[in-house]
Amino acid sequence: MVVVISGPSGVGKTTIVRRLLERLGFLRLSVSATTRAPRRGEKNGVDYHFVSREEFEKMVNNEEMLEWTQVYGNYYGTPISEIENAQKDGKVLLLDIEIDGVEQLRRKGIEGVYIQIVPPSVEELRRRLQKRGTESREAVEERLRRAAEELAKRDLFDFVVKNDDLERAVNEVERIVRECIRRSSNA
Repeated sequence: MVVVISGPSGVGKTTIVRRLLERLGFLRLSVSATTRAPRRGEKNGVDYHFVSREEFEKMVNNEEMLEWTQVYGNYYGTPISEIENAQKDGKVLLLDIEIDGVEQLRRKGIEGVYIQIVPPSVEELRRRLQKRGTESREAVEERLRRAAEELAKRDLFDFVVKNDDLERAVNEVERIVRECIRRSSNA
């Protein structure tokens, strides 16, 4: 079983995931492979598995990826070894992935709990993205366009959690995860 968290850029996924990892010791965060360059402070094998485009494409061709996608010109994906390693360690794998990855996992029949994090409104999402101050107006508009596409795919998810209040959203996701894990272990 895996726990899948997805949602548009700027919705607060990363913060929610960090809080879940602090609270739920049975979770292990999946380390994605990517072809993008490391950002300052990121460590290979901790934040991402940084690989070349050729290495990534080889992994895809060898069916070594649980899911993968291309976002903003770079590949991102989850190596199958991540789920195997989590299971060996007695942990439940937590994936923070894009909507394309969710679709792939669903097509492959990967069992888990699928949770979509959504913003209170498109305007609030725009405000959050602009507040970051890291992207041009065009990039913000592209992220909002992509967000609209993602939000239209709610049927891929078992649960939808609105992040209008961070603490409430974290508590709701934690409750969902605990309940689903409990039901899974009783099955």
